[in-house]
Amino acid sequence: MREKYAVNRQKEKEKQLRRQIREAGADILESVNFQLTREHIQHGTVTVHAHCINVAKHSLMLADKLKIRVRHRELIRGALLHDYFLYDWHDKEHINPFKLHGFFHPGRALRNATRDFELTEREQDIIRKHMWPMTIVPPKCREAWIVTAADKWVSLLETLRIHK
Repeated sequence: MREKYAVNRQKEKEKQLRRQIREAGADILESVNFQLTREHIQHGTVTVHAHCINVAKHSLMLADKLKIRVRHRELIRGALLHDYFLYDWHDKEHINPFKLHGFFHPGRALRNATRDFELTEREQDIIRKHMWPMTIVPPKCREAWIVTAADKWVSLLETLRIHK
């Protein structure tokens, strides 16, 4: 009986997270360019689209679990756009000569995101700094720290093919 309750509770939590993400990021999720992220693989067999949604969900869960007060809308939107670089980073045509996608894609993602959406300073910080310490300058806000941590965790799970 407890197991069934736990499963139902988990399903309800998942629905609540998806609803929060839809409400805060409807314009992003419905945009043509964000839909294109379904065509590019991020880690393992996971698309950039699924990865960004996974990071948004895990960011919300992390903030909730640690009871960190955050601006949920900005946390979600920054997480959805953190890898909005819009190219297949595995394609030799898009790999810079030094193969440093990890260092350079936050800038590309931020340029694309500011072109396509109106972003707050906090959302920009999330996108710009999510690869810290590779970005050298650390995040300024709690939301950016949370997305940075969630991105590392989700990337590990996806690379090890534990998270689909």
